[in-house]
Amino acid sequence: MTMDIAALRRDTPACASVLHFNNAGSSLPPAVVVDTVLEHLRREATVGGYEAEEEAGERLEAVYGSVARLIGAAPDEIALVENATRAWDMAFYSLRFGPGDRILTARTEYASNYIAFLQVARRTGAEIVPIPSDERGAVSLPALDRLLDERVKLIAITHVPTNGGLVNPAEEIGRRARSAGVPFLLDACQSVGQLPLDVEAIGCDLLSATGRKYLRGPRGTGFLYVRRALLDRLEPPFLDLHAARWTAPDRYELRPDARRFENWESYVAGRLGLGAAAEYALRLGLPAIRDRVGALAERLRARLSEIPGVTVRDLGERRCGIVTFTRAGEDAAAIKARLGAQAIHVSVSTAAGTLLDFEDRGIPDLVRASVHYYNDEPEIDRFVAALTAPQGP
Repeated sequence: MTMDIAALRRDTPACASVLHFNNAGSSLPPAVVVDTVLEHLRREATVGGYEAEEEAGERLEAVYGSVARLIGAAPDEIALVENATRAWDMAFYSLRFGPGDRILTARTEYASNYIAFLQVARRTGAEIVPIPSDERGAVSLPALDRLLDERVKLIAITHVPTNGGLVNPAEEIGRRARSAGVPFLLDACQSVGQLPLDVEAIGCDLLSATGRKYLRGPRGTGFLYVRRALLDRLEPPFLDLHAARWTAPDRYELRPDARRFENWESYVAGRLGLGAAAEYALRLGLPAIRDRVGALAERLRARLSEIPGVTVRDLGERRCGIVTFTRAGEDAAAIKARLGAQAIHVSVSTAAGTLLDFEDRGIPDLVRASVHYYNDEPEIDRFVAALTAPQGP
């Protein structure tokens, strides 16, 4: 599929005023997402929140189908939650660990996830085992093979780490997890919306994601996938009258579907916006999105590599739309501020986000420039020109 980039940029009005290379932080939403959210908020203001939600019942139910199609799941395997961290936490804290149990993860794992590992390890006596990286920085599959034994109770991997373009080999990890009978939790926060995902092909049992990043949905939205075959083994870490039914003074029954991981109160306008974002991505086609984003990122990496003093820091044999770099003599925060003054948006990654990886590489910080399909080639030229422009006295 050939994308009409000019039309996509018109559908993203902010393209006229900012150069947004911070899509791994929060993308610019398309007009249909903004309109969907605002229309529902106006309806709430007109008739009331409960009444507006009731009117939107069929559309809200359809969001589960849209999100499910995005990742090759069934609607009853989807929970809609506030953000990716809440989705991941609800999955992780529903698992049970004991002394000597092992959690396998990556050396590029995100801080929020690793902090949760540390807390559970402290509480239960479980052990966290980072899988060594291969020579390109991804999870080493031979090392994973050596570590997989009866002590392993979970493999939890971030698909696309926050601090670079690396794409971890999720399908290969999933095959090993299935063969070993070990649950596999995939953090797809940065991959949903920019890469085609199929939970059956990947072989993950649990997958968490956000709306605000490459999916181009509203902030305050996210979702969790729970494989139906695993569902009855999991009780969420907290429940309410939506997640469970109070059946007797001393008893309750969990919902039979993944919505047991939700709670009653929710951002209704945001959920509708999330559904609109999912449908927008599905119409464009995830393979086409992957190809467009990947090509722009490689073009940006090539241009950055030509600049004296700039080092592109992306790892991995397979890479995506996140481009990271350092520049000799200028720290990442200063670069971000200098570009921001010109309405050019990037973000900064530090050791606070992926401590093990930063320590392994001995890098204090990185500039993260993350492109999306609505970005264009002239923006790359403008970005490079702004980065290399002489600075004032």
